[in-house]
Amino acid sequence: MDALLLMLVVFIGYIIAYNVYGKYVGYKIFELATGKPVPSKVYEDGIDFVPTKKEIIFGHHYTSIAGTGPIVGPAIAVIWGWLPAILWVFFGSILMGAVHDFGALIISMRNKGKSISEFAGKYISKRTKYLFFAIVFLELWIVIAIFGLVIAIIFNMFPQSVFPVWMEIPIAMTLGYLVYKKGKSVGILSIIALILMYITIIIGVYMPFKLGSVAGIPATGVWTIILLIYAFIASVLPVTMLLQPRDYINSHELLVAIALLIFGIVASAFTGKLSIVAPTYQAHPPQAPPLWPFLFITIACGAISGFHSLVSSGTSSKQVADEPDALFVGFGSMLMEGVLATLVIIAVVAGIGMGYFHNGKLLTGHAAWLTHYSSWTAAKGLGSKLSAFINGSANMIESLGIPVSWAIAIMGVFVASFAGTTLDTATRIQRYVVSEIFSDMGLTVFKNRYVATLFAVLSAAFLAFATGASGKGALTLWPLFGAVNQTLAGLALIVITIYLRYKGGLKWIVAGIPAVFMIAVTLWASILNEINFIHKGNYLLIVVNTVILIIVLTIIFEGVKTFFSIKEGTPEPIDEEAKA
Repeated sequence: MDALLLMLVVFIGYIIAYNVYGKYVGYKIFELATGKPVPSKVYEDGIDFVPTKKEIIFGHHYTSIAGTGPIVGPAIAVIWGWLPAILWVFFGSILMGAVHDFGALIISMRNKGKSISEFAGKYISKRTKYLFFAIVFLELWIVIAIFGLVIAIIFNMFPQSVFPVWMEIPIAMTLGYLVYKKGKSVGILSIIALILMYITIIIGVYMPFKLGSVAGIPATGVWTIILLIYAFIASVLPVTMLLQPRDYINSHELLVAIALLIFGIVASAFTGKLSIVAPTYQAHPPQAPPLWPFLFITIACGAISGFHSLVSSGTSSKQVADEPDALFVGFGSMLMEGVLATLVIIAVVAGIGMGYFHNGKLLTGHAAWLTHYSSWTAAKGLGSKLSAFINGSANMIESLGIPVSWAIAIMGVFVASFAGTTLDTATRIQRYVVSEIFSDMGLTVFKNRYVATLFAVLSAAFLAFATGASGKGALTLWPLFGAVNQTLAGLALIVITIYLRYKGGLKWIVAGIPAVFMIAVTLWASILNEINFIHKGNYLLIVVNTVILIIVLTIIFEGVKTFFSIKEGTPEPIDEEAKA
C-alpha cells in the first residue's frame, strides 16, 4: 500500500499545483490574455506556423519533451533511494521545470516564435546570442546523433516494437489527411487510429523483427542511417502531415500507458503483491557519484531539462493558437512528465520486486531490487534502465490480466515512439537554429528548410559515425550531455528572469531562485566532471568541457550585469529587426 499512497499523494499535489501555482504564474506573473497576436496566426504558413487546438499541440509538446528522459533518469537515480528521487521530481517539476518550460514558450510567442538563443540576444546582449547558439547547437547535435542509436538499441531489446513503431507513420499521415484535408472530426478518428496502433502492437508480438548487419555495417549503424533519413523527411514535412497527428496518437498512447500503470498499481497493491522494496535513502551506493550534485543532473526530464526550452521556443511556440493555451501546453506538460517520472519510480522501486529473472532464477522483494541495482555500473546502461522500467511495469500490468508479453510490447512501443518523436523534433529545431544563425551571418541559403535540415542531419551523421560503422560516435561526447543539458536549463531560467525583471516588481523571483539553484548545481557537476576527465586523461572531453565552462561563465556574467542594470521602469528592449 505504500506505493499506492505515494502515487496518490504526488498526483493530488500536481493537481493542486497546476490550479494554484500554475495559474498564479500564468495570469499574475506573465499576464496571459486571450486574443493577443500570436506567431501561429501572424506568420501562418501551413508548414511550421500553424494555429492548433491546445489538446493537439499538448500531444506534440508532451511527447517531444518526454522521449526516454523521464524513464532513464529516474530509473538510475533511485540507486540513491526512492525518497530523494521522488522529492526532486515533485518539487523540481513544479517550482523549476514548469516555470522554465512555460516561460520559454510564452516569451518565444511574444517574440515572433523565435528560438531562445535569439531572444537571449535581445534581453541580454548580442554576444550572448552567439554563445547561446553554441550551447544549443551542441546539445541538439548530440541528441540527434544519439537518439538514432537509442532507438536502435530499443529495437534490438524489444524486436516486437519494430513493426508497430513504423506502422504508426502511415496511420498518423492518414489521420492528418482526413482531419486537415477532409475536415473530419479528430476525436473519433484519433480513437480509431489508437485502436489500429494497438492492433499493430499485438501483431508485433507475433512478428518480432531483428535487423542484422548489412554490407558489413552493424545493426545499430544501419538503424541509425535509416532513422536519420526518416528524421530528415519528417522534419521538412508540414507539421499537419506527420508531426501533429503522430504526436496526437502518441499522447493517447501515453494516456493508455499511464492508465494501465495506475490501475496496475492499484490492483497489485490491493492484492498485497506490491510494496516498495528499494531503500528510502542510500548515501553511498557502490561506484556511484555523490548524490549532491549528480541527482539533479541524472534526473532531468521529469524535474527540469534544458531541452524543453528548445521545444517550447522551437516548434510549440509556432503552433499555440492563443496565449492562455500556453499554460496548459507548457506548464501542464511538465507536470504530466512528473506524473510519468513518478510512475517510473514506482515501477523500479516496487514493480521490479514482484518478479525479476536473473541467471534463470526468479527473484522477488528486496533481493530482486538489490540484484539489479548492485552497483552504479551494473544499473547505469541504457538497456539496464529500460529493462528495469519495462519489466517492473509489465509485472504491475499483469495484475490486470494482461499477458506479460503483451505488456512488455505495449511499454516497449511506448518508449520507442516517444524516442522517435524526440529525434525528429530535435532535427526540426536544429533546422531552425541553423537557419537563424547562418542567416544572421549573411548565408541566406540556409533559410531554405531542405538545406538547413540536410546540414543538421549530415552533421549528426558525422558525429554518429565518427568512431566507426556502429553509429556509436556520439557516445564519445555523451558524458557531457547531462551537465550541458541542465546548464542550458539554468541559462534559460536566467533569460526568463531578465525578461520578468523588465516587467517590474518582484515577478523575476519565480524564475530567479530556480536559476541560481540550477546554475550552482550544474557548474558544480561540470567541475567535478572536469576533474574526472583529467584523472582519466580524456583530452577531448577536457577541452570540450573547458570551452563549455568558459561559454557558460561568460553568459552568466553578461546575465548578471544586465540584471543589475535594469531599473524600475526600464523599457523592454526592441528587436534588432524593428530597429532596422
